Amino acid sequence: MAIKLDAKKDVEGHGEWRVLPSPSKFDAKTKTVYIEGHAAKIGGPKPELREGEHLLAYTASLCPQCYRLLPAVVFEREGRVWIRKVCPEHGEMEELYFGDIRMYKRFIRYEDEGRGVRLPYVQLSSPCPFNCGLCPMHRNHSALINLVVTNRCNLKCWYCFFYAEKFGYVYEPSLEQIRYMIRRAKAQGVTLAVQITGGEPTLREDLVEIIKLLKEEGVRHIQLNTNGIRFAELYVEDPVKAVEYARALREAGLNTVYLSFDGVTPKTNWKNHWEVPFIFEVFRKAGVTSTVLVPTVIKGVNTHELGAIIKFAGKHIDVVRGVNFQPVSLTGMMPREERMKYRVTIPDAIHLIEEQTDGQIHSDAWYPVPVAAKFAEFVEAMTGEPQFLMANHPMCGAATYVFVERGEHGVPKKFIPITDFFDVEGFVEYLEEKTVELSQVRDSRIRKYVTLAKIAVDLRKFVDTEKIPKDLNITKMLLKVFVKRNYEALGELHYKMLFLGMMHFMDLYNYDVARVTRCNIHYVVPDGRLIPFCTYNVLSDIYRDAIQKKYGVPLDEWHGPLGLYKRPLLRLMRDPIYYEAYRGIVPDDVLKGKKPG
Repeated sequence: MAIKLDAKKDVEGHGEWRVLPSPSKFDAKTKTVYIEGHAAKIGGPKPELREGEHLLAYTASLCPQCYRLLPAVVFEREGRVWIRKVCPEHGEMEELYFGDIRMYKRFIRYEDEGRGVRLPYVQLSSPCPFNCGLCPMHRNHSALINLVVTNRCNLKCWYCFFYAEKFGYVYEPSLEQIRYMIRRAKAQGVTLAVQITGGEPTLREDLVEIIKLLKEEGVRHIQLNTNGIRFAELYVEDPVKAVEYARALREAGLNTVYLSFDGVTPKTNWKNHWEVPFIFEVFRKAGVTSTVLVPTVIKGVNTHELGAIIKFAGKHIDVVRGVNFQPVSLTGMMPREERMKYRVTIPDAIHLIEEQTDGQIHSDAWYPVPVAAKFAEFVEAMTGEPQFLMANHPMCGAATYVFVERGEHGVPKKFIPITDFFDVEGFVEYLEEKTVELSQVRDSRIRKYVTLAKIAVDLRKFVDTEKIPKDLNITKMLLKVFVKRNYEALGELHYKMLFLGMMHFMDLYNYDVARVTRCNIHYVVPDGRLIPFCTYNVLSDIYRDAIQKKYGVPLDEWHGPLGLYKRPLLRLMRDPIYYEAYRGIVPDDVLKGKKPG
């Protein structure tokens, strides 16, 4: 199947866009989808509500055992939100969906249906999520492209999605394959942001070349998803070599390091607790000033340190731009009691942060991701040009910004959320009103200049001048965002405040197909498809594992190293860099490090 394009060309140079065959086949008579050795039935009984339960939404979900696509209900009970489905073969299943009904109702007000895909990547033959992708049913363009460059890793984390030794093959796409995948993603015609991920990407010897390739292809923002071990490992061997490596990545075009960081103590973050101080040391000397800490949040494991993680980020705000918390996705067959032992949802984490920051970062400071769509729709109405639209499902993620006041040793003494001095809700309502008004003005030049002039005046109405930090001119920064509408204008906001995000990826128990259709984090794969995060990793045997095995090399044929890390623990702990990094955040008796002097 081919679609005629205007200015675009297919990645192979042809004047037609190549739509790939569907990865599945649907038998309408038996209501069965056939995909990668699975025969998934479609349909089941509609779940019933019980006394004391209140319907919020109808959706579709999956049976965790047989992948049957089922009707599901999202409902409220005793102040929390649940999802229920009934498999004819495996019975009724119920799972916590969202931990606070008040927050659910506040977030759902910002729901945005999205605009659909600008180009379909595969033919449509089966229902979601068995037709990825992107298929014509998908409602969102890509916001972030995940590019897996290896499944090798130097660690073995018990909650991780995958690594090479577990599956018996090594997956490492060539530079030619990477270029092909990125060109397929580019065809959407939106500003491209790419996260290089794995496995552990720094195990690729040609990582610098990969980043250069992405810049050559016009990628605007490049992230590196890493545990950072390689930087610390190089530092121990030779500090100069470590700095040169980090600088080479930055000069090649790396914008942001997405650094795994599960807690401030060795117990919560055995992964890289000892290495992070040296990683930061390398980044400072190499001019890498945009790091986002990424904690996987697991109830009872590190939920008591969420506030401390934010304080640690604030202490190192010269190189840390934000924290993006990710409540754990529960994989494998787990009894309900065990799932509830580890399950944490976005509201649960937000309330814990409020408690652990003494109420400073309160729950009302957070907004769902599709709030950003309101800004984009306004700019569209003002300029008449299509914009980058973040129309995610409201329950997928949340975010806020906080201003950090620091004290002795750089330790934060106060956090001031943006909502304390800027009326976010009122401003969003203002933008929605202006969007409607602008749609009625035909002349685009009049639209643009009159509107900008009015915004320059009206912005001040939403600022509390008595509460705004002295060093922050939020009116000027926001006006720059609207006027310039570029990466640099938004970047100024990121460097003045600390970004806090929350992204809850699904699992088979809380799976909601309505969320999948709005997903804008997409994996590129060597066959040219783009696959949403929560199908790629949740239906892993259908998507991720099948694809990587097809394009991978069996371990017994792999001639390179797997790269497992051996920690020089005493060397790290005895260095003053280690102690200073956690000073004021972690008690001395926990650090057991070397005090200066």
